[in-house]
Parts: sequence; structure tokens; C-alpha cells
Amino acid sequence: MPLTFVRNDITKMAVDAIVNAANQSLLGGGGVDGAIHRAAGPELLEECRTLNGCGTGEAKITKGYRLPAKYVIHTVGPVYKDGLHGEPQLLRSCYRESMRLAAKNGCTSIAFPLISAGVYGYPREEAVRIAAETIAEELEENEMEAYLVFFDKGSLAAGKELHADIQAFIDDNYAAGALEEDRRRGRNSLHFSESTRPPLYEEEICSAPMQMPGLQKPKAAKAGKAPLFAGAMAAPGKPLSDLTKELDESFQQMLMRKIAESGEKPSDIYHRANISKAHFSKINCDEHYKPTKKTVCAFAIALELSLDETKELLMKAGFALSRSSLFDVIIEYFIRNGNYDIFAVNEALFDYDQELLGV
Repeated sequence: MPLTFVRNDITKMAVDAIVNAANQSLLGGGGVDGAIHRAAGPELLEECRTLNGCGTGEAKITKGYRLPAKYVIHTVGPVYKDGLHGEPQLLRSCYRESMRLAAKNGCTSIAFPLISAGVYGYPREEAVRIAAETIAEELEENEMEAYLVFFDKGSLAAGKELHADIQAFIDDNYAAGALEEDRRRGRNSLHFSESTRPPLYEEEICSAPMQMPGLQKPKAAKAGKAPLFAGAMAAPGKPLSDLTKELDESFQQMLMRKIAESGEKPSDIYHRANISKAHFSKINCDEHYKPTKKTVCAFAIALELSLDETKELLMKAGFALSRSSLFDVIIEYFIRNGNYDIFAVNEALFDYDQELLGV
């Protein structure tokens, strides 16, 4: 199953297991640790007393007691010094051992906090990167739903520099595109100064329904003038039954062709697209499969398609990229910059409250 970023209180997550960023004593503390102990009740502390602590990078499991989760997996993250004292390896071990312990206990869903990124001082962006990469690697071996839970809202987009670049691209493209869309629809354009322009997080995106030319009733052609629509759709005298036999390659057919042309295993592609095996199997078995836009974009990123190829794949599913959609502008930014890391894309989408790819 794919990895999903969510904003929530981890103690409210109704999953098989939640992960506690604990200290070595396992006897409670501040932050996430204290919140989990308070929500689970005193029984959790009593069971933790029997575990004899936990080493850094290791994991131990208890019941969830009063939590919605059946289990709590306690893991001890590293205190960050400079990244040169084994901190990355220990942090990866926290996620890896927690995932394996969950699988061993029959869990099909698990929720993680961002381990070590609080008082232990791990840089937030690097902590997110390690979490996403390690969880994704483990999901290749253990099929389960995995969540990375954030309580607050902060920049995740692979560092402040990248986030600033994305924001600049949005400022240059999204606002102009949205105003152009307003003009196209005959609305009054709204002009904002830098001081009065609403924050992007609060802007609502509204896309006009797509008009499919082939489904519009053509006007009668005047004498001596060409028909309104050229090509097979406008061929005079052709019955509809014949036209339906001349359909172009479907989304599913194009996707499978692109995967075959890539020379990679389908499993490598759908894992990189943050798509589950079950979801991919459903697509593979139905040549008329109708995907969501985020699924199409996920495969475009996984296949490292160019912008033109991405637009073609979207068109096969009845979609397009629009400068009036914040989601679309972010996708375009990553493709134009040759950044096909789906977790970096999802971090940016998450920052701007957009739907994530894959999931």
C-alpha cells in the first residue's frame, strides 16, 4: 500500500498500530510520547515497565489500551548532533524495525510521527526524507497502509530553498493563470497588491467543466465552407457505430505501453508511483479503466515523462494541466525541473493542502 501524509493527532488515528517516539526508559516523557501515554491510560505505563527499556534504533510493542489503535510500537530515535555520528542509520532503523514488528504482529495499517524531529533536534526536512524513503522500502516487502502524521503545519518541501523555488514558480504562473481563466469565463478579474493578495493556502480553486468537442452538436456548415470538425469525427455519412470502433489508444493501453518501453518491472513503476499492488492490478485488468487525475500524474512522475508526454497521458484519461489549478502548477514545476521524486512532489502538495499523488 502507498504512504500517505496526514495532519492529525496521532492518538486519534484508527489504525492497527501507532508508533511512539519514546525515550530509552519507555516510561513516558513529553511531546508525542506524553500524549500517547495520556491517551492510552495508566495501563500502558504498567506494561512498559515490564519491557526493560529500549535501545536507540530499536522497537518494542505493547497493547494500545484506551487508544483507537490496537498496538503501540515504541521506538527510540537518535539525538541529532551533526549527522556524522550514525544518526541517519539509527533513524532509518527506527522506521524499519517498527514496520517489521508491525508486520510480525499481523498489522495491516500503521501511523508514524516524525521521529527525532522535536526536542532531539533532527532537521525536519531530512527527517521527512528518511521517513518517506525507509517506509517506502519496507512497503515493498510488507503490504500495509502507512501514514506519516504531522500535528502542525510547516514546510516539508525538501528544504527551504526548494520550497522558495516552488513558491516563486507558483507566484509567476498560478496567479496569472487564474486571472486568465477568469477572463476566459467572462468574469471580472480581481487584482491584488502584494499586501492585499490572499494567502495561497486559502485560495479556492475552481475549474470549469471540460468541454469535449466530439460531444458537442456541430453547427450546420455553410455552403462552400469546411465542416466545423475535421477528421474521423466529422466524416460525413459515417454511422456512430463505426466511429466507436475507431477510438484512440486508451489511458490503460498507453500506460502499459510506456511501462513496457521503460524496460523496468511493472512493480518498480507502481511502487515509485506510490500505488498499491491491488490498485495497479485493477488498472492492468481493465483497458477502459478510468483513473483519477492524481493517479495519472503519479504514473507520469514514476515514468519520468516529459511535460508533453504527461499532457498526452492526461488527455487519454480526459484531463489537462491548467494554470488555474494550484495542483497542476506544482506538478508542472517538478516535471519542468526534472525532479521525479514522488515523495518530494507529495511533500510540496501536502504543504499547499493539495491531494497527494498515488494514494
